Amino acid sequence: MNDFFHIPSDLQNTYFGLIVLHLREALIPVLAGLVVSLPLAQLCVRFRWLYPPVLWSTTILYAIPSLAFFVVLIDYTGMSETTVMIPLSVYSLVVLVPAIVDAVRSVPQETLDAATAMGFGPVRRYLQVQLPIAVPTIIAGLRVATASSISLVSVGMLIGNQGALGNLLHDANIYNRPVYAVNSVVTTAVLAILVDAALVLIRVLLTPWMPSGTSRAGRKNRGGAAVPALEESAR
Repeated sequence: MNDFFHIPSDLQNTYFGLIVLHLREALIPVLAGLVVSLPLAQLCVRFRWLYPPVLWSTTILYAIPSLAFFVVLIDYTGMSETTVMIPLSVYSLVVLVPAIVDAVRSVPQETLDAATAMGFGPVRRYLQVQLPIAVPTIIAGLRVATASSISLVSVGMLIGNQGALGNLLHDANIYNRPVYAVNSVVTTAVLAILVDAALVLIRVLLTPWMPSGTSRAGRKNRGGAAVPALEESAR
C-alpha cells in the first residue's frame, strides 16, 4: 500500500499535491469553457443562422490532436499549465455549446410569454427564466465535459511533466514500476466519479422543483413549475 502512494522524487510533488494539480488543470478549462459558452450559445439561439458555423468550428477544433495544440502554444506559453489548459478549454466548447443551445431552446414558449407579460426584458428573462429551467441539461453537458477534461489532463505529461497524475504513467515506463500506472489510472477514475457526483448534487440543489429520482418527469414538468417561480421573481 505504501508503494501505491509513493511518488517519484523527479515529480517534485506529493500524492495529494498531484491530485490538487490535476483538478486545477481539469476544472479551470471547463469553467472557462462555460463562461465562453453561455453568451455564445445565447447568440446562437437568438440568431439561428450562427449556430451551424459555430458548431462546425468547435467540432473542427476538437478534432485537432492535443499534441498539435501544444506545439503551437509552446512558443507563446512555454511548457506550463496554461499550455495544457487552453486546448482543454477549447475542447469543452464542443460539448457545452450544443448542450446550452438545446437547453435554452427547450424552454416552453408559454413560460417565455409569461415572463414577457410580467415585464421581463431579454437579459432578465435569459438569466432568471431560461437558464434556471435549462440547468439540468447544462449540468449534463458539464458532466461530460468535466469527465473528458479530467482524463485528458494526463496528456500534459508530453510537455515537461505538466500532466499531473498522468506524469506517473511516464515514470511507470521509465522506472519499470507498474504500480505508478495503476495509481494514475485508479486515482484519475476516482476523481472523475467524485466530481461527477458533486455536479449531480449541484443540480439537485439548483433545481429543487425537479422530482428527485425521476429526471424524465422533471423535464416534463419543468415548464409548469417555472410559472410560479416567475411570479416569485417578479415580486
